[in-house]
Amino acid sequence: MTSPAASVESMEQLATVWRHMVLDRNGDADVRDLPGIAVRWADCRFAFWNCVTLTDVGADADLLERRLAEAADIMRAKKHPGFLWVFEDLVDAEARADVTAAAERAGLSYAFPGTGMAGDMLPVPEPTHPDLTFVRVSTDEQLRAYADLNSRAYGFPLEDGRDGLAGSTLWKREVHAYLGLRDGVPVTCAGAVEADGRLFVVLVATDPEWERRGYGEAVTRKALHEGGRATGLTRATLHATVAGAPVYPRIGFEPNSPLHFYGLR
Repeated sequence: MTSPAASVESMEQLATVWRHMVLDRNGDADVRDLPGIAVRWADCRFAFWNCVTLTDVGADADLLERRLAEAADIMRAKKHPGFLWVFEDLVDAEARADVTAAAERAGLSYAFPGTGMAGDMLPVPEPTHPDLTFVRVSTDEQLRAYADLNSRAYGFPLEDGRDGLAGSTLWKREVHAYLGLRDGVPVTCAGAVEADGRLFVVLVATDPEWERRGYGEAVTRKALHEGGRATGLTRATLHATVAGAPVYPRIGFEPNSPLHFYGLR
């Protein structure tokens, strides 16, 4: 078990960043802060923008059971599917072992694990990679390429990713979003956005055909370098998938907050 403070930071970063992302996608998005639950639901086809997370600190088994049932009810009322995020260390020790079983009783099924990470590593040097050139996302065409890379990396239909990002002014102006180009073709991407005094890394993806070449690390370093230079921030946070978890400690991130994703069964 790590300190609950790390999980609180990770959960609050999610709630802050996702509020901006889902309202950017849908001005009528559901961004309620309920007792023990933060709803950040754009109700679009891009499942990552449809999010509910538990916010109680030290929830016992009874409270956890209640919150999971409430979260599942919220998710059932939506048009498009999404995920419940559960930060493991926000649940008390006894209840933690029963999270998945309790989620199943609420009508949820386990989707995949993740890890919250943070570090005081900024500024980072400007990166180079022999295969890549970097370009900041500033046009609709580049943003569509960014969306398509995420769709391919996470196994979504291309239209789902485009529904999450296409036409966004936020992503072209406020997110330090970068494409890594190999011979002029986008093969990897990463973004960083300011959130409550931290730089939050978001939607890192590499085309599956070009994995294990250091592309994701290089473009993440680029987003952090440029975002840090623009903001002067020194601390960065992110939520890593299993694929990304080995990469980010090389940059300076420390794993500190196990998390789990659930969808409606």
